[in-house]
Amino acid sequence: MINIKNSLFVVLFLCSCFSTIANDECQSCHQPQTRDWKQSDHASSMALANKDTVLGDFNNVTTTHFSQKAVFYKEKDAFLIDLTEQGTKKTYTVSYVFGFDPLQQYLIEVEKGKYQVFPFAWDSRAKALGGQRWYANYANEDVKPNDRLHWLQPLQNWNGMCADCHSDNLKRNYNTEKENFDTHFSNINVGCKSCHNDITDEHKTKKIIKAAQTSPTNMSQWKIIGDDKIATWQGEPRDNSFMQGCYACHSLRSPLTDGFDNNQAFLDQFSPSFLEPNLYHADGQIKEEVYVFGSFVQSKMYKAGVNCVDCHDKHTMKVKTKTNGLCLQCHSASEYNKSEHHRHKEQSTGAQCVSCHMPTNRYMGVDDRRDHSFKIPRPDISIKYDTPNACVQCHDDQTNEWAASTLEKWHGKAPALSASEHSMLELRSLKSISQNAHMSLINDFSLNEIDRASAIAYLGNSGAELNDATVKSWVNSPLPLIRLAIAKVGFLLPEAERLKSYKQLLTDKLKSVRVAAAQNLSQTTAQLNGLNQSIIELAHANTVNTWRGEGNINQSMLALNKQDINGAIKSLQKGISVDPYFDASYVNLADIYYRLGQTVQMQSTLNSGLKAVTTSAPLHYANGMALIRSGNKPAAVDSFKHAMALESNNVQYAYLYFLALDSIGATAQAVSELKLKISTYNNAQQLKNLGMSFAQKLKNAEDYHFFSRLK
Repeated sequence: MINIKNSLFVVLFLCSCFSTIANDECQSCHQPQTRDWKQSDHASSMALANKDTVLGDFNNVTTTHFSQKAVFYKEKDAFLIDLTEQGTKKTYTVSYVFGFDPLQQYLIEVEKGKYQVFPFAWDSRAKALGGQRWYANYANEDVKPNDRLHWLQPLQNWNGMCADCHSDNLKRNYNTEKENFDTHFSNINVGCKSCHNDITDEHKTKKIIKAAQTSPTNMSQWKIIGDDKIATWQGEPRDNSFMQGCYACHSLRSPLTDGFDNNQAFLDQFSPSFLEPNLYHADGQIKEEVYVFGSFVQSKMYKAGVNCVDCHDKHTMKVKTKTNGLCLQCHSASEYNKSEHHRHKEQSTGAQCVSCHMPTNRYMGVDDRRDHSFKIPRPDISIKYDTPNACVQCHDDQTNEWAASTLEKWHGKAPALSASEHSMLELRSLKSISQNAHMSLINDFSLNEIDRASAIAYLGNSGAELNDATVKSWVNSPLPLIRLAIAKVGFLLPEAERLKSYKQLLTDKLKSVRVAAAQNLSQTTAQLNGLNQSIIELAHANTVNTWRGEGNINQSMLALNKQDINGAIKSLQKGISVDPYFDASYVNLADIYYRLGQTVQMQSTLNSGLKAVTTSAPLHYANGMALIRSGNKPAAVDSFKHAMALESNNVQYAYLYFLALDSIGATAQAVSELKLKISTYNNAQQLKNLGMSFAQKLKNAEDYHFFSRLK
């Protein structure tokens, strides 16, 4: 199901000819594997809508949700839906079903070759679990046609958001000029070729036979040695590179190519998200829909060499057992599978390893997914950083303090956090830390790769100015996520510094790194090895995503770096055309017009944006800046106030609002409101300074001391 609020996704499309079963050339010889595969979610990832595949109740059933009303019914072999929105009724035919457990979605062809996900899904769980019902994809919202989340907008487009992970060998074939798709796939569902390379080549066949002798599915060499309580791998070093194919779909990422190839490295085809605060909790537990990769690579399991098929069957993809036996493959039963450890009644839910170490989050309304970071519950951290923990998730009538006290009685005091772990929690809680602490965190080799890479990415919000001496070791790191992270924040290096070691990233072996570096070097006039080729790769990655606003913004930024103003304007206008409720396109286009001195076009663009996206804080802020420049300070105050109300954690919006109040002579009002609101912004230093400045201006020593004493 598509549930897009904070998600990056991918773009794709349908072809007219396909197979609904595993590739014929595979299944004839691999019947046991095919039989197992048919039990998997992969086999039912997508199908034509017919009596055998549609799970939803289409027997003249009516469901309503705020301003929407849908009637589901059948006529002959067709599955039809009458949808009433804004007082207008339209009839839609279901073309395809998407998924089957614990929900099924329905794809509607709204124009030739363009498929959208219908705003109601079928809860396919058993009735006893609350299932067998229609429900709205956004249960708590009335998503109207002028909302970016509306089902007819790009973020609910099947072609762009999810198709490449539900069908084999899918190509989007999006035409930017015509704004349409001509997408094709070789197999409608996730079949053999999504995971296996082409084995028709004799050379590749020999390689596969050799690889089978040291198969990553072999568990026999995980052994508990001596007094150890957890197994370690005792064989030849494992080749877990096959997981790159898993990551292609089981990650939150931006595509760099049109479709993906299992032969290619994950980071040659995608740029994954880091542990961002809107996606993950401060301790790295999942918050939004992030699809496993970012969680798993944090884990001790990953570091030890555990791979996906150690726990999941390689063809059914189901866990090998739903008992503690899954974990006891490597963890000593005498140590961990006893009440002294789990402290719950034997065979109860609380006695299951996964209940404490893989708690679930619910996505898409009904889909409970387990966190794959395998963390130990830390209610003591939850108290300070508002992170979730399995204890109070289950014992929802208790507090974090109760859970922390209980765990201490059972297992002793929780281990003290290292300085780096403390800094990391502060940073991910959006609290300020010193530059020395930030750099120590990044350079702490005891931490895992994605934690350190995420800390580098956080530099982009700190305003820090980097230099070659600081980043040289990151540029030359053997860890690809470290190189990707510094490639992305290269704009923090002055241009002269970027032309030192940073430029090496243009010829990095991984495309994601090259593309990120090209974005930050595309404006240079220097002749750099690999720059032209990397810019070509960057432009292609942008084009792949021009079906939605973000791709067009990225293309406009590249055009600006190349001094192609007309190209930048054209890209942003295209972004507004295909994705009219994406506010950033209006903000960026208005800024270009401002820099060109075309104030009429600037204001017209802002007005259009505010009409389309009335609740956009960035647009109200940009409009406030435009009004300040034009001398209309009272109106600017109103715009900044709107921006601050809509995005109450943005220090810059608050700063400009209070500054604008001062500019119209309302300094006392600014001080009064700032005293009330500054704690909302964690007593940000720039707001404290502003408050002290205003207090001095008013000659009010009491207010000055109020701001100066804030910590």
